[in-house]
Amino acid sequence: MTISVTKKILILSYSFSGQTSCLVRRLKIGLESQGHQVVKERIEPDKLLKFPAGSVFSCLLMMFCTLFRRRTAIKPPSDNIREYYDLIILAGPTWSYNPSGPILYLIDHFGRQLFKGKTVLPLISCRGYWRAHWFGLRSLLKKCGAQVPNCLVFSHPCREPWRTIGVFMKISGQCPERSVLLRGHYDRFGHSLVQQNEAERLGGLVGAALKEGKPLSQLELRSHIALP
Repeated sequence: MTISVTKKILILSYSFSGQTSCLVRRLKIGLESQGHQVVKERIEPDKLLKFPAGSVFSCLLMMFCTLFRRRTAIKPPSDNIREYYDLIILAGPTWSYNPSGPILYLIDHFGRQLFKGKTVLPLISCRGYWRAHWFGLRSLLKKCGAQVPNCLVFSHPCREPWRTIGVFMKISGQCPERSVLLRGHYDRFGHSLVQQNEAERLGGLVGAALKEGKPLSQLELRSHIALP
């Protein structure tokens, strides 16, 4: 008698600038390459969050609010999330060292319903400072009754201080890639194609571990590509 090792996986994601989305697309391909069924569900704010913010003042205001974990109301998730899943991947960006406002709202209002008794693997898309996000998110998920064995981490592939300057300019509505100040230091905003390829590879790694019954806690899931 052959026992099926196919798992059902939910990728629940929020993307402000599109960078998390590009990673999730490739991660899904990697998971599916191992024969698993993958369902994607987007977390959608009640009101559209504008990217870029459009001005330096708007960017500073956003940074101030997110530093104090301001929640962003979201639309109720679809019925897809109420099905059984062997693994939930919760993907989103870091906002001022914290999980994004929509993900915090999701946990506040739907956390126990969604995550109690489930294995949850966060995916963090960040400028570079991800540890506070990871520790805070893991604590919130565990309070909901989730098991959180590991996390996937992708930092923007640029050295500091150019990375912080570039992200600030981009959110403010400027083009750091064309800036005379950043020329030679900041090639592009967000994750590179190489990192997207890495997301697919790590998806395959997670998928293989699920298929073979290996613990996710033992996997190296932080992308080290082009990190300082």
